[in-house]
Amino acid sequence: MQVTVSVTNSSRLVLAFSNQHQVLTDACVLLCGSIGSLVLRDLGYTGPLVRRPRLVAREGVRPRGTTRARVERVSTVGTPGSRKHHVVVVGGGFGGLQAVSKLRRTPVDVTLVDRRNFHLFQPLTYQVATGALSPGEIAYPLRAIFKRARNVSVLLAEVADFDLDARELDLRSVSAVPAPERLGYDTLIVAGGSRYSYFGHEEWRLHAAEVKSLESALAVRSRLLAAFEAAEGEPNTEARDAWLTFVVVGAGPTGVEMAGQIAELARDTLRRDFRTIDPRRARILLVEAADRVLTSFPPTLSAKAERSLRRLGVTVLTGRTVIGIDAAGVTLERRDGGAERIDSRAVVWAAGVTASGLAGRLAELTGAERDRAGRITVEADLTLPGHPEVFAIGDMIRVRDAGGVPVVLPGVAPVAMQQGRYAASVVRARLRGREYGAFRYRDKGNLATIGRAAAVADIKGIRLSGFPAWVTWLLVHLWYLIGFQNRLLVLIRWSFSFATHGRGARLITDASAPSEQRDG
Repeated sequence: MQVTVSVTNSSRLVLAFSNQHQVLTDACVLLCGSIGSLVLRDLGYTGPLVRRPRLVAREGVRPRGTTRARVERVSTVGTPGSRKHHVVVVGGGFGGLQAVSKLRRTPVDVTLVDRRNFHLFQPLTYQVATGALSPGEIAYPLRAIFKRARNVSVLLAEVADFDLDARELDLRSVSAVPAPERLGYDTLIVAGGSRYSYFGHEEWRLHAAEVKSLESALAVRSRLLAAFEAAEGEPNTEARDAWLTFVVVGAGPTGVEMAGQIAELARDTLRRDFRTIDPRRARILLVEAADRVLTSFPPTLSAKAERSLRRLGVTVLTGRTVIGIDAAGVTLERRDGGAERIDSRAVVWAAGVTASGLAGRLAELTGAERDRAGRITVEADLTLPGHPEVFAIGDMIRVRDAGGVPVVLPGVAPVAMQQGRYAASVVRARLRGREYGAFRYRDKGNLATIGRAAAVADIKGIRLSGFPAWVTWLLVHLWYLIGFQNRLLVLIRWSFSFATHGRGARLITDASAPSEQRDG
């Protein structure tokens, strides 16, 4: 039961029933049962499943059976105009989303700041890049997620700088939407994330797109599909072969999944769509500097993943380092020092990552250490040195262990989610005057899919491959996808694609992609 008390100069209070909308919602939950409750929660309903009628205090008589001390205690927490503890969360990714979700029933005011108005399910951006899914199926509006959380506000803005002494953020507007210049906080949780690193060669970014953001995934989709269109109209054999050569740099989970999807697109989905070319003749090359793919997995699973890739027609090139990328192709260096040139007009980058620029700025202000990837070193409770009110979570950090040694955790969603929940629990513990322990990551395993009914999984010592691993991968991703509607749509899309071998989102939305590549 939630009680809202309005205190005036008069000491008399009266309680009245209100909020018929809430009563209707409760009736719907009772009638629909567990299935109805699940739908309502996915639509944003965050309250308990059964509520008593809401009580609103008005000037008049104090309610029967309510002591004066009880009313005064509640009014201190909920009185309009009383200042609550203000928590600002920067970033609406997995970590930031979990932090806000765990604070929405806490007596604090929460402001979520993000330069996008949606949460992006990054593990599936590569499926947007290959036409398997549409953008709206892996993204969900932030305001819709927290529309029932009255203590949560969403602010569309970008953080320009930090004033840690004044406990304020400097903001700048995005998408021509006005934003306040300054935003104060009592507790700050920074979840800036990471971006792909081109190892000091930012000029490669123009010719080798990545799939970490929604915009870049759409650009890659247009580039891949445009390559097939260009090959269809190219009379020169060598030039046509260059258009039909696809290079994926980096054989981690994203690179392996991307190469597998391109192979299925060429050999399965598009095989009857063209008249001049045979898409099944396309070359898909997966380049990796290490001696095997999926180095974060056990060697046995890496070997199985490589065999699955080869069955799809992917050529795996391990022990090769990229030393040059331009509009006409990629230059590789072998372990023996020799160079190898590959003519290609479609290169996808899925190699190393670097921390958000926010990590570098926080390191400058606090004197915290950084590693070569730009990750800032935080204390065991995820706070910055000398600033216990500032948390940093996700891909942009490394955490000191009990011995004070910085530890780099995997750059995967479960790490950020656990850190977001932990930061929220520390905020609650501090407000209640309770003690809390250091952050501990619980490894839930690794998953990677290669293609239809082909995947590998390493879950707490249980190693799966093939169809069982693929089903596990499907269920895990559906479970973590935000929004009941998105889960249903993705499930339908995957089922349809599995039955028909089709991809319904094969759209070229960047009309300039083919001309830019031809100019090279």
